[in-house]
Amino acid sequence: MAKLLESKSVVDSQLEKLKKRVAALSQLGIVPNMRVILVGENPASLVYVKNKKTLSEKVGAQCTIDKLPENISKADFVSHLNSVVNNSAVHGCFVQLPLPQQLKDTPIAHMIPPSMDVDGFTPDSLFALMEGDKGEKALLPCTPKGIITLLQHYNIDISGKNIVIIGRSLIVGKPMSYLFTNHDATVTLCHSKTKNIKEHTQMADIIVVAIGVAEYLDETFLSKNKNQVIIDVGMNKKPDGKLCGDVHFQKVKDHCDSITPVPGGVGPMTVLSLIENLIFAAERKGR
Repeated sequence: MAKLLESKSVVDSQLEKLKKRVAALSQLGIVPNMRVILVGENPASLVYVKNKKTLSEKVGAQCTIDKLPENISKADFVSHLNSVVNNSAVHGCFVQLPLPQQLKDTPIAHMIPPSMDVDGFTPDSLFALMEGDKGEKALLPCTPKGIITLLQHYNIDISGKNIVIIGRSLIVGKPMSYLFTNHDATVTLCHSKTKNIKEHTQMADIIVVAIGVAEYLDETFLSKNKNQVIIDVGMNKKPDGKLCGDVHFQKVKDHCDSITPVPGGVGPMTVLSLIENLIFAAERKGR
């Protein structure tokens, strides 16, 4: 059985550090303040924003959830978002996805100032990754940032490693490839048009799976040496309602060195990174 790369110990180890940073800000009269814009009643979104609010308040930060109706007009949505980003008391904000159809083409990433972009999705944040930033300057995308934190916590080397990422989304795959490169890894970014994906994954030291296909990766993708690290970013539901990742855990767990569970792996790391970004944004504004 592979070693489980569970997030709980990572989050627990970081909480006290984050509380101290918030306490230092409070001495300056600053309380990190985050606004979450939630449109509609998507069950998964409700859970996500609740988790984000809970963790932010646990470290002493403020988090307000703006619940907007599912049928809100684009004009009203844009007006509300503008009022949030122009509020000097707010340090960070984000719009919880997915959005209803009438808002799909809203240029959210261009409307949130980089200094408040706790999700790390604005063009400035992504360009900072392309320039080599590891988080010293910009607010990094939360899931890639969380994966790096997870690997570092478990003393898994990144520098010089061959890393394969399956999935090229702007949320995980593409920024993850840049961030790994910034940490001196050699990265292969695979996707639906990649030929012979298994030839790439079987040669990898670390495999990140982020394609949104339930139990896609099984033992046939892996090296026979059983020495690989598997990072499962997926969060899917089986027909019986049980959660599963993009990795077939039962088929893979005895054929690798270590693996993230679902749930309890990458998900909480994404939330932790969001709170880290909020505190970083407040610290920069308070300088």
